[in-house]
Amino acid sequence: MLATLSIRNFVLIDSLDIDFSSGLCVLTGETGAGKSILLDALSLAIGARADASQVRGGIESGNRASIAATFELLPGNTVLGKLEEHDIDLPMDGDPLILRRTVTADGRSRAYINDQPISVGTLRNIGESLIEIEGQFASHGLLDPANHRDALDAFGRHGGLIQKTVTSWSELKSAEKALAEARNEIDKIAAEGDFLRHVHAELDEFDLKEGEEASLTEARSLMMNAEKIAAAINHSLDILSGNKGFQQVLSKSLRALERANEQASGMLKPALEAMERTGDEAAVASDLLIDALRSTDQDPAQLERVDERLFGLRALARKHGTNVDSLAALRDGFASKLERLDDADRDLSRLEAEAREAQACFDTIAQELHNARVSAAEALGSAINAELPHLRLEKASFVPSIEELARTGWSSHGIDRVTFEVSTNPGQPAGPINKVASGGELARLLLALKVALSTSNRVTTLVFDEVDAGVGGATAASVAERLSRLSEGVQVLVVTHSPQVAARGSKHFHVSKSIAVSTEGSNTTTAVMELSDEERREEIARMLAGAKITEEARAAADSLIAEMAQ
Repeated sequence: MLATLSIRNFVLIDSLDIDFSSGLCVLTGETGAGKSILLDALSLAIGARADASQVRGGIESGNRASIAATFELLPGNTVLGKLEEHDIDLPMDGDPLILRRTVTADGRSRAYINDQPISVGTLRNIGESLIEIEGQFASHGLLDPANHRDALDAFGRHGGLIQKTVTSWSELKSAEKALAEARNEIDKIAAEGDFLRHVHAELDEFDLKEGEEASLTEARSLMMNAEKIAAAINHSLDILSGNKGFQQVLSKSLRALERANEQASGMLKPALEAMERTGDEAAVASDLLIDALRSTDQDPAQLERVDERLFGLRALARKHGTNVDSLAALRDGFASKLERLDDADRDLSRLEAEAREAQACFDTIAQELHNARVSAAEALGSAINAELPHLRLEKASFVPSIEELARTGWSSHGIDRVTFEVSTNPGQPAGPINKVASGGELARLLLALKVALSTSNRVTTLVFDEVDAGVGGATAASVAERLSRLSEGVQVLVVTHSPQVAARGSKHFHVSKSIAVSTEGSNTTTAVMELSDEERREEIARMLAGAKITEEARAAADSLIAEMAQ
């Protein structure tokens, strides 16, 4: 609920802090005292359009208007989810939520939630989830047809059906998107079908192997240098195993040392063993060199075949704007597209069947929601029409209109357009409530709507601006009774000229305007004061009697307060 409203330098208000409470809070005062200024300030705090004229003193004053609305939230309030959606820090348990707006003398404004800067659009989105201002001059709430569908669904408790509809719509859109993407993909592949088959055949003919370019390059290098390699190998073999080569010299040295070792009592044995190992390694090296020499003995035509294969692969890679190692993947990609084309009929049939099934599912759920809305509309219409005679609207008729939209207008909200319409006189066609009803009729009609929708209010605070305009006596008492009943489930703030409504208030504020005259000129200021029981009695007596308050008026005020308290 709205806990406090703090206003600085706003129109006729210098500085004002108002503490509200739960239940029914009434604001009274003479016409022109500034009650509408309070509602304008509250509207600004929840995202209404700002204007330089709202800054007290005007553009030359250098003032800055500031309005802060503090709300107390219960755990689980839906606005907490909206705060998360907008990446706004959540208040700690027990802490209030403060919506603040500033307007400079040149008309620029800034918005904050708990001192975190936000856009005015975000402030409006959050603010409209907390408080709703209803009245003949309101521009949102139930006067906005965009809110009628949600109001009807809340009244009919369609939450489960709404969720099923949203889910079904999402599944339908996903199925349609998958089908459209598949058709688009297959159309593109089909348009390139002949090209794909030609290129795939060309690539497949090469029998591509992974890493083939490296192996061919290595083999080509070996073949081109075979003569030099063979000469180097032969020279090494001659050194190792020729008639006067290393192995022959090593063998003679071993025999000489073996004889000497016998005379040296084995002292040379380690050296002999090392030389034997050297001889063994030299023999292995000779064998390896002989094997390598054989591999250099290539068929002269082999180099030509390697060159043809290697240069063919490189030419193919250049043709397709890639490298040789990527040709196999390119071939496989073309093969996959051709396979996709071959399977197109089967895939499209499957996706078309899924889309039809999703459409049928949505149609069923949306029709179920439509039927539920029709039933809820009948119940809501009966409830509101039963209220109208008590609010001196006996000639009016409330008609919730449910229009089935063309398929192009369907959405996750279903297939309906919901509009609250009213006929204020018998025989006249019903029309939108914000165009047909006027003045006090509109305010009382909105009250009837809110009473009927009281169990499904989506906000914590309702504000009514002169809902009792143009009525008195029994009708005013009926308005007061309904406002009091409504305040049992939601905080209600009402600007009123009705003593019956004022007598019902759990908290009573008086709005007054004063003019101070000085040598510098006149200064007009609006003030708000919470009334004590005695002050409240005097105010209600004034509302009953007019300018001159008599003892009879005070007695009548006492009687009215006692009557309304019952």
